[in-house]
Amino acid sequence: MLKKFILQTSRRDEMIDITMSIQQFVHESAVSEGIVVVYCPHTTAGITINENADPDVKRDMIRRFDELYPWENPLDRHFEGNTAAHMKASTVGASQHVIILEGNLLLGTWQGIYFCEFDGPRKRTYYAKILKG
Repeated sequence: MLKKFILQTSRRDEMIDITMSIQQFVHESAVSEGIVVVYCPHTTAGITINENADPDVKRDMIRRFDELYPWENPLDRHFEGNTAAHMKASTVGASQHVIILEGNLLLGTWQGIYFCEFDGPRKRTYYAKILKG
């Protein structure tokens, strides 16, 4: 089972909690055990799993990414000027795998799944693929 999701980001850098959308897809699938792969088909956005209890974690992560990969660097040659977004997306990665157990995502107490925007605002897509078993 494959599902395409569409979202609209609102800032250049943001982390959007998509955990409930993925969990709802798992419930709709009626798969009790397996794996769900969450995939982002963009080169300036990604998918990560991290803490979803304290919003400061998202803010701190975005700030630290900006420190590591400043938006403007005179040595960058990419004509679009968004090399930092490409670096951030490569660091985060394009996908995550989550175990499905008893029809639910097997995540830690504080974990959530995030769509990470690094070159917004934009209309974005991401996909979820459920593998039974």
